[in-house]
Amino acid sequence: MKRKTLDKLLSSAGLLIGVVLLMTAFGAAWAHTFIHNQVHDQLVAEKVYFPNAGTAALTSLPATDRAFVAKYAGQEMQTGAQAEVFADHYIAVHLKEIGGGLTYSELSAQSLADPTNQALSAKVNTVFRGETLRGMLLNAYAFDTMATVSMYASYIALCGGVLLLILAVLGFKHAGKVSGSKR
Repeated sequence: MKRKTLDKLLSSAGLLIGVVLLMTAFGAAWAHTFIHNQVHDQLVAEKVYFPNAGTAALTSLPATDRAFVAKYAGQEMQTGAQAEVFADHYIAVHLKEIGGGLTYSELSAQSLADPTNQALSAKVNTVFRGETLRGMLLNAYAFDTMATVSMYASYIALCGGVLLLILAVLGFKHAGKVSGSKR
């Protein structure tokens, strides 16, 4: 195969892959923006606030959980990272207190075994609601994390696409300088 032909083939392949990577970069950037905005808008619509600094709601938390929650004291929950902290270091602590360290499943089994115990039934309902909210907040955190990964993927695809476009242009230039003979 002639060197000129090889250069053109490789440059064309690089150009095609570069264009695909650029399209991927823009798609991943759009995905980041869309997912991040959805998470933000859904969390803001709930109007959940972290407890204010110095309040019993904050000071009554165990020290390790208090350190996480205090970072956002008084703030409205707007990000996936905040949702994770609220779910794992605020709601989870209260659910453990309410359930006496038992999970929803364990409490539910006890309630089914003693259907006349209204206090236990109320505790099961409260823990179920708390676990449901906690799960939704952790989903918000997961989606926001996926948005962040998408953003980094867009940067990588953009860099790769630009690099391949530059190399393709250089390859076409080189093909124009090489004679048509075999090498």
